[in-house]
Amino acid sequence: MLIIRAQYGQEAFYAVLEGETAYPLRGLPYETLEKDGRALPLAKLRLLAPVQPSKVVAVGLNYLDHIKEMNDPMPDEPVIFLKPPSAVIGPEEAIVRPKRSSRVDYEAEIAAVIGKRCKGLSYDQAKEAIFGFTCCNDVTARDLQPIDGQWTRAKGFDTFAPIGPVINTQLDPANLTIRSILNGRVCQDGHTNMMMRDPYDLVAFASSVMTLEPGDVVTLGTPEGVGPMQAGDIIEIEIQGIGVLRNSVRDEA
Repeated sequence: MLIIRAQYGQEAFYAVLEGETAYPLRGLPYETLEKDGRALPLAKLRLLAPVQPSKVVAVGLNYLDHIKEMNDPMPDEPVIFLKPPSAVIGPEEAIVRPKRSSRVDYEAEIAAVIGKRCKGLSYDQAKEAIFGFTCCNDVTARDLQPIDGQWTRAKGFDTFAPIGPVINTQLDPANLTIRSILNGRVCQDGHTNMMMRDPYDLVAFASSVMTLEPGDVVTLGTPEGVGPMQAGDIIEIEIQGIGVLRNSVRDEA
């Protein structure tokens, strides 16, 4: 099942997407999948970020090839950090390059969307807690990472967490293609089977640290090939079974 969040006129709602038709839901998809009786053409809707998370829990250094390209040491445990809700944007919205950064990178990632309040999950419980999977671009002010030592500022600017376009609730994340495409050129071309730790292990780990809420997002790392974006660029994150998350890039005014 594909879940979207969309705007129609002044109304925003979650919906089940079937082909080119959206069927609005009566509430949050984590609580009910009851349709409200309408059938709306997708072409008349504006897609929004498919989640409104209380937090984005991001995992770094989960693909060996990316660790090598960044010359980082191999972590003994998952490396996690937070992106604030204010960083989240949806499809076709602009990523804003802040004035204080001279290099802003794309990072293609698959992300798990949490479906219920949970803490201290086992591996098997993590499978049940995941509502579905979506695309995320873990946008990073690369030049600020080594200055700060920790990643809150480099990863946390407004617009630095594009998410979408849909949540696939029936997706097996074990072996999916994951790509970033900058201005039509493929820059990252990996597979989720290259992860060192799988999604369920990472969600369980995150839940051992903090309570996860419905709609929270856990991003799962990026393969090699990250690189900078410039104003005027178009960046697309494409994941098999989910689709294409497309965003433009502009400089801060």
